[in-house]
Amino acid sequence: MTDSLLSGPEPDPAGDAGHTGAPPRVGFFTDTSVCIGCKACEVACKEWNALPEDGLTLTGMSYDNTAGLGASTWRHVAFIEQSAPHPPVPAPEGRTVLPLAGDADQSAGGELRWLMSSDVCKHCTHAACLDVCPTGSLFRTEFGTVVVQEDICNGCGYCVPACPYGVIEQRPSDGRAFKCTLCYDRLGAGQEPACAKACPTESIQFGPLDELRERAALRVDQLHAAGVDQARLYGHDPADGVGGDGAFFLLLDEPEVYGLPPDPQVTTRDLPAMWKHAGAAALSMAGGFALSFALPAVLRGRGRR
Repeated sequence: MTDSLLSGPEPDPAGDAGHTGAPPRVGFFTDTSVCIGCKACEVACKEWNALPEDGLTLTGMSYDNTAGLGASTWRHVAFIEQSAPHPPVPAPEGRTVLPLAGDADQSAGGELRWLMSSDVCKHCTHAACLDVCPTGSLFRTEFGTVVVQEDICNGCGYCVPACPYGVIEQRPSDGRAFKCTLCYDRLGAGQEPACAKACPTESIQFGPLDELRERAALRVDQLHAAGVDQARLYGHDPADGVGGDGAFFLLLDEPEVYGLPPDPQVTTRDLPAMWKHAGAAALSMAGGFALSFALPAVLRGRGRR
């Protein structure tokens, strides 16, 4: 796994998982530059997947009552307030964007803007949660996505620290792990995920991953041409530390601003080398034990002569 992660052609997750004749890999492209923070994606996700509510109390840090992704929150809209002047963000071709909070202040010479972003499981090409799951509860679908089978999960929790993004979580009521399935049931019926269907500004875009990457690159070029120099893609590169994400983002600032790791790495990348060293150590110990028993016998035999 490590060699393919660092070099060579992009892996085919569905093919690697044993799916023959799989359809093109699909995923999400989330364009945060047009997110208005309406939380329609959160609501649609909860309604379709019958997820319990997280409480209706605001965190006190922003207009947010969910705070982050978790076992019962598979989509989370972050609200990030910035007190620095920035150029206005143009809408994608053929679409209009509702004004963001703070736009009026900027036009009057103010220095406030909101960055809003709908976060979700990244459905990594190299998914550490898959590597560490002992029961096969986590599996790779024919669409290249990563899904938890809740009826097989034994609640061991190994997947939780394995995720480099901190996405997957155990539900306190029964200890089982849950996360976004990219609406696997809807994909099987030829439908798009509920969150993308509900997004009013098409900030969340669903489709074949290769097409989404092309579309995202054009959008970044448009923003750069309009003077939005900080626009960048996150999770789109197949050569990154997780082999590229099935859900990637267009950001208007550094990943850390959005609570994302700047250089995510699959946490199981060193397992092959670790097992190799462990095997070598075990062989050395076995040889040492054998020698410790054999040497006295040899010495006793020489003494009798």
